[in-house]
Amino acid sequence: RLSCIRNNVWLACCGVVSAGLAVLSSFGLLMYCGVPFVVTVANAPFLILGVGVDDMFIMIASWEQSASKTDTKSRLADTYSEAALSVTVTTVTDVLAFFIGTWTTFPSVQSFCLYTGTAFIFCYIYTMTFFGAIIVLNDKREQGNRHWLTCMPVEQGRTSCFYNACCIGSCSSESSQLQTNETVSEHPMSLFFKKYYGPFLTVKWTKLLVVLLYGAYVGGSIYGCTQIREGIDLRNLASDDSYVIPYYDDDETYFSEYGPRVMVIISGNVSYWEEPVREKIETCLQDIE
Repeated sequence: RLSCIRNNVWLACCGVVSAGLAVLSSFGLLMYCGVPFVVTVANAPFLILGVGVDDMFIMIASWEQSASKTDTKSRLADTYSEAALSVTVTTVTDVLAFFIGTWTTFPSVQSFCLYTGTAFIFCYIYTMTFFGAIIVLNDKREQGNRHWLTCMPVEQGRTSCFYNACCIGSCSSESSQLQTNETVSEHPMSLFFKKYYGPFLTVKWTKLLVVLLYGAYVGGSIYGCTQIREGIDLRNLASDDSYVIPYYDDDETYFSEYGPRVMVIISGNVSYWEEPVREKIETCLQDIE
């Protein structure tokens, strides 16, 4: 928003901090418990950040919709009644998905799923507690006509164009008469989806176009699935302290240009002390070469 009072930059930053706290808490707890940390776990913070920011937007959107109530407790109650269900369902499904992944036999995948699933739990806890408190503090800042950056009170009745532009968002002197108790206007994005995008999707030819595009998307997705080939660096599936790591490192450094090795296994009992048997084995190896 252009208003330097209703701007929620710090609120958004705290939403990101909430996801970061979840990562720190889960990683610290599991490392303290002795769960091995593998290289694949380094990707977990990006997943937590995506879910944490999504939960943050849901909370803020629900808070904005409850703007008709002036009581902070009532607004927060309505916010949780709307947002908590969505956040809880998504968190439960994510946690179940990753904890089910711990049943695999690959130790690195087990560590990744355990770290990520635990981080989702902490992300939910911080969203329901820490971020909810931040929303209330931000509301008190707005009610007190305080600047979003410095949290200093913005004086009313100032006629300086520079002051109004920096502290209110408009050079007009009329905008300096702040009324925080009035009904807060809807966000421009909400108005766009309500007045333009929603009615646009209800047009018949738009519905047909959406169906055609979705059909093309599904067809392309099915074709793409048929083109997927298996392939993964086995080095990343091992724990950091596994003997497999130096083996693959040395194999890549010294033997990668020679290609895969071919082995010949002779089953059964072989009389190696008989010269004809040794000659047959040698002939077999020469033929294979």
